[in-house]
Amino acid sequence: MFTLPAEVADIAFQNKALVYDLLFKAASETMLTIAADPKHLGARIGITAVLHTWGSAMTHHPHVHMIVPGGGIAPDGSRWISSRPAFLLPVRVLGKLFRRLFLTRLIALHDAGRLAFFGTLAHLIDRRAFLRHLAPVRTKRWVVYAKAPFAGPEAVLAYLSRYTHRVAISNSRLIAFDQDGVTFRYKDYRRDGADRQQVMTLAADEFIRRFLIHVLPRGFHRIRHGACPGLDPGVCSPAPPAGPASRSPTNSWMSPRRLMTTHQANRTTTARHAHAAADA
Repeated sequence: MFTLPAEVADIAFQNKALVYDLLFKAASETMLTIAADPKHLGARIGITAVLHTWGSAMTHHPHVHMIVPGGGIAPDGSRWISSRPAFLLPVRVLGKLFRRLFLTRLIALHDAGRLAFFGTLAHLIDRRAFLRHLAPVRTKRWVVYAKAPFAGPEAVLAYLSRYTHRVAISNSRLIAFDQDGVTFRYKDYRRDGADRQQVMTLAADEFIRRFLIHVLPRGFHRIRHGACPGLDPGVCSPAPPAGPASRSPTNSWMSPRRLMTTHQANRTTTARHAHAAADA
């Protein structure tokens, strides 16, 4: 899981499409780059990523959940390379690269005049103010969290069913609604044990406001897939050439709709080739 620090989450809230997209791309490039490094895994991996923008109390907390196989394809495509048991990649190394990639591209978006700022953040339109705002997060540790492998395909499906189509709050967490507001359960992750489960009551308008801040821009894909280059020419771009001019590995990312469209196009092309061969 890749999480944005609060200072950057504030910017993301006012620039959802651009910054959420950047979150996907920086996180995926981080995983693909470190996994390809021979010092770590030395393989080309695949990723399924899901964007969540909420914390348990429906506050703004953008982060990306990922499912990654426990290994990948060797650079020459000849074999499968397994990761070490219960370990894939070092989270501190991932966090440092993720921070650098994200901040570099966020500053580039600002320099290109593509970011908008309103209200208490309006002063960030000035480049010097923007860089001062980001200064604390340049040295802060960015949170990258990794869990142990799943116990088989059933556990993977259970995880996906929980995360892919979840909204900011489920009906099961709602306790009451009356003239005083909406009461619901949430988890306070700063606490341990039974104290983690808490109850909160919000005024109706505040409850609605918190729910609506998690509505994504029209057409934004919150589930994305990155496949191992070389496995399927319809899913992935070719493996990038070696050297500094190599293309960004994030180019292999596709939305589910584009992924299915590409698969359909490949099947159609394959069928045409087969008919042409038969006619010949």
